[in-house]
Amino acid sequence: MSKPAFAPRIASLVPSLSELLAALGLAPWMVARTGFCIHPAEVMAAVPKVGGTKDVNLAKLRRLAPTHVLVNMDENRLDTVQALREFVPEIVITHPQGPADNLALLDQMVGCFGALPGVRERAEALAQALHAEQARCAAQAWPVQRVLYLIWREPWMTVARDTYIARMLAQVGWQSWPAIEGGETGAARYPVLSGTEPWLCQIDRVLLSSEPYRFDASHLALAQTLCAQARVQLVDGELLSWYGPRAAQGLAYLRGLAER
Repeated sequence: MSKPAFAPRIASLVPSLSELLAALGLAPWMVARTGFCIHPAEVMAAVPKVGGTKDVNLAKLRRLAPTHVLVNMDENRLDTVQALREFVPEIVITHPQGPADNLALLDQMVGCFGALPGVRERAEALAQALHAEQARCAAQAWPVQRVLYLIWREPWMTVARDTYIARMLAQVGWQSWPAIEGGETGAARYPVLSGTEPWLCQIDRVLLSSEPYRFDASHLALAQTLCAQARVQLVDGELLSWYGPRAAQGLAYLRGLAER
C-alpha cells in the first residue's frame, strides 16, 4: 500500500484528544503526547511523552518536529501555546464546553486530518453514536436534582456551571452547585468550598470523581459530613469529563446513574 501524500506529525497535549486521535485511526501519525495521555494504553505506549499538560517539555517537543499540536484552552497554558507558535506550523486549539460541542470537535479533526484514510468514516460513526445518546437523554423527563461534583479535597473543589462536566450532568437533570459560572478559562471554573456554605444542606447527591483527585470508598463518610442528607457516591471522572470518543459512553453512563 502506498503512503498517503499527506503525512502529518501530530502531538497531542490533552488526554481526551490523544484518545480521540486513536479512535480516528490517527495514532500512526502521532509523534508526542503528555504523560497523562494514557488511553488506549497499548497505543499510547508507543508514543513519546513530552511532560504534562501544564509543564510541557518544549525542547523535547521541538526535537520531535510536529506539524500539528493539539491543545485545549482549559487544560494547557497560554504561555505554552505562545511558545509553540515559534516552531509548530499548525496549532489546533480546542475548547469543548458541553457534550454537543463534540460534534464541532469532530468536524475540526476532519478539517485537519480528513485526507487520511478512514478518518471521515470514523468521525461520522462517533457523531452518530453521540446523536443517539443525546436523543435517549432528551426522551426522558428527568427530575431536577441538586448535585455537588467534587474533584479535589484539602481544599474541597467543585465545578462551575459552564464547565463540560456540569453540562454533562445537566443532560439528566442534575444541576451542579454552586450556582455560578467561571468563564471560559481560569481557576474560577473550579470553585473552592469552605464546607460551611448554606446551600450544602439542600444538595441531593454528592458525586466523588475518580479524577483529578482519586476519591475512593474511604472518602465517602468524609464527604457525607458536607451534605448530611445527600446520597454520596463514587463516579467515573473519565466518563464524565473526557470529551471525544467518551462523550456518548459518558451520557449512557449518566443515564444509568440517574435511573437507579
